[in-house]
Amino acid sequence: MRAVVLTKPHQVEVVENWPRPRLRADEVLVGMRSVGLCGSDLAVHEGHREPPALPWVMGHEGGGEILAVGADVTQRHVGQRVVVEPNYSCFECDACLAGATSACAGRGIVGMNLPGLLAEQVAVPARFTWPVPDSISDATLACVEPLAVARAAVRRAQVRPGEKCLVVGAGSQGLFLCQALLAAGAAPLVVEPIPGRLELAERIGATKAAATGESSFAIVFDTAGTPQTWDISLRSVARLGTIVMIGMGSEPVSVSPMELARRQLEIRGSLIYDHPGDFSETVAAVVDGSIQPAEVLHERFLPSDAASAFALARSAPGKSWIDLSVWRENSDD
Repeated sequence: MRAVVLTKPHQVEVVENWPRPRLRADEVLVGMRSVGLCGSDLAVHEGHREPPALPWVMGHEGGGEILAVGADVTQRHVGQRVVVEPNYSCFECDACLAGATSACAGRGIVGMNLPGLLAEQVAVPARFTWPVPDSISDATLACVEPLAVARAAVRRAQVRPGEKCLVVGAGSQGLFLCQALLAAGAAPLVVEPIPGRLELAERIGATKAAATGESSFAIVFDTAGTPQTWDISLRSVARLGTIVMIGMGSEPVSVSPMELARRQLEIRGSLIYDHPGDFSETVAAVVDGSIQPAEVLHERFLPSDAASAFALARSAPGKSWIDLSVWRENSDD
């Protein structure tokens, strides 16, 4: 089968004879139709996050249709259209037993410590696939997972309807966060230096922060996690306020214990989502049309253009995605 493979940092290529996955009893075989690109994928692509081996199949945001089901699978069937939930929790550690599967100590992460979705076929545990109607487009399949990340952050921050929240960074995750805040009845205000991204944020309903005169916010979402965005977040959060850190930059940032104590700030990390609630509720919101994540999409790439997709994704104003449906349409499977 075909796969988009990282052969070394900054170099991806289509391999025509990549090994087909072996289907276990509790798995389904998904014929992939689309995969979105995000910052975690770019970290692997650029060599900042080392995969278990090279060559390596990346990608974790996407879905397709079920081609086969394992012997023990009863709740999924061939031909069903599904989104993949790409974080496989163990359901046995203390975090999982407490319902916080995002903190699972043994979590399998597709595209990071497990092979990714940028392949013609992928074996996925059936419980981590979510059926969607045929009316959900291939492009939308690439958006559901990052939207679940955004909605989980909004849930954890306990955002109230009508609340003004600052979103620092309007990359694709920041844009999905704006959508999640709007759906929750909140008012997202955005700080973003790249004009194209800011324009897209405004087009989906957010407001440029500087245009409002607001200087402090009870809740600030930092979607980049860099020292520069941290400084903005820290300056912008109100006394008794909360900074929700979604961005996963590796450079240290600073704040004095005195400032934390005097301003009584809460710093909250928000990592992915908790199974099954966050993902199932996100799928429901997409299916009923209350959120339309495809509004965030920027550019569609074919598998043959995957190298360009990765090279341009970090600066793109919106979500870049790779359309694998051309493989399905030309496949005999």
